[in-house]
Amino acid sequence: MSTTTGAFIAGGIAACGAVTVTHPFETVKIRLQLQGELQSKKDAPRLYRGVFHGVGVILRNEGPKGLFRGIGAAYIYQMILNGCRLGFYEPLRKGVTTAIFKDANVQSLGVNIFSGAASGVLGAAAGSPFFLVKTRLQSYSPFLPVGTQHGYKNAVDGLQKINRNEGIKGLYRGVGAAMVRTGFGSSVQLPTYFFAKRRLVRHLAMEDGPALHLASSAASGFVVCCVMHPPDTIMSRMYNQTGNLYNGVFDCLVKTIKTEGLLAIYKGYFAHLARILPHTILTLSLAEQTNRIMRRVEDKILPTKIREKI
Repeated sequence: MSTTTGAFIAGGIAACGAVTVTHPFETVKIRLQLQGELQSKKDAPRLYRGVFHGVGVILRNEGPKGLFRGIGAAYIYQMILNGCRLGFYEPLRKGVTTAIFKDANVQSLGVNIFSGAASGVLGAAAGSPFFLVKTRLQSYSPFLPVGTQHGYKNAVDGLQKINRNEGIKGLYRGVGAAMVRTGFGSSVQLPTYFFAKRRLVRHLAMEDGPALHLASSAASGFVVCCVMHPPDTIMSRMYNQTGNLYNGVFDCLVKTIKTEGLLAIYKGYFAHLARILPHTILTLSLAEQTNRIMRRVEDKILPTKIREKI
């Protein structure tokens, strides 16, 4: 394991590689989540009818640029979020485990879940303004608009306009929903990944390498999507609103279910799954490789005494 700083950098680089591949599915997911917002099912138009239909419609009307709206903000957010999530997870886990069990090598599911959630919440809070502007950029369409349309030129223009019109409070609109959503996802992502990894090694005698990383990441990604999607839908709506359409996370949840039905919180689930599976596989698999690279770099530049302590 590299240092906390090294793990932060490695996690951020890995996440940026993953988001380059999966960003189009994120765009489709957000539009599916926003279409028919607070409309009954019979009255809501279905402009996007699924993952591949959504990709096709956006490509035909907006070109590749439409699928990659907000990619710059996504890179910054992923650097912050996954840098925190992968960088702080192990130090938190070791610290809490040592405090409780007096042995950092003890594996406790409860401690692992807590460490994953805490590291994710830290990242979500720090990166919230970038996810906010990313969501608004991705929801914008001059051809088939869904939800509130903002029309920012780019991420910088969006951040400036939000700050000018709504202040710092506006930049952190929906941060509570983001922390809940990411806390849910992070609480299971890394614990599930390491759990699957240990079981595959023990029961299938798999050796450490790309195949093990791939299988463990796939298991983790599926669990993350199941747990995280409902708060993800709420977060998308909280971020994209202007004014006070929703007063908070629970108000948004209640209004969505009351108006659109219980399944409304699962809008865009398959688009989310199409994004989260490859994203988790790429992020965690690349993180294994980038962590090794960072460790080699640190071995060359850090003094021996410091290396012995990490």
